[in-house]
Amino acid sequence: MLFASKAPGWLVVFLGNPGLKYEGTRHNAGFMTGDALAKEKGISIDRLRFRALTAQCELGGQPVLLMKPQTYMNLSGEAVGQAARFYKIPSEHVLVVSDEVSLPIGKLRVRAKGSAGGHNGLKSIIAALGTDQFPRIRLGVGAPPHPDYDMADWVLSVFRNQDAEDMQAACKRAAQAVEFYIENGPEKTMNRFN
Repeated sequence: MLFASKAPGWLVVFLGNPGLKYEGTRHNAGFMTGDALAKEKGISIDRLRFRALTAQCELGGQPVLLMKPQTYMNLSGEAVGQAARFYKIPSEHVLVVSDEVSLPIGKLRVRAKGSAGGHNGLKSIIAALGTDQFPRIRLGVGAPPHPDYDMADWVLSVFRNQDAEDMQAACKRAAQAVEFYIENGPEKTMNRFN
């Protein structure tokens, strides 16, 4: 399973905020997906490199570096840029998993490229890579209950009850989508998971 000798041709980035106080929050849907993938593959994303927790494994027949940046969300690009440059990974092989407030809880949206859509983690990665031409899997975390609700409070709130169960299932699906994307590319992945 591990390909320590082969340089990764893909970088999979799971976005979130480090630290116990952010565990289980909407903004950490990316980290939750990384944990689901690691559990499924029997690995740990725990090696500190590039200002991130990392692991190397094979997904879809390719050597891959998995990454959970340990900067705060709005600085995620620092870790991503360092790793992509180090391994000379092209932007179309930098697959980012993030939360998305404009999608209902658990819904996935796979894109081959696109704007940040107001997401600070994606903004930081676009700035670090110098392009928005990288794939992403956005995981629905639901919109705030009313328009006056503070967005920062919302994305840093914890999933509860049925929402928590729905998110666990969604993170497993998002983890499957990551491997499927690497193996089959954007079109088939969008058709299957969007």
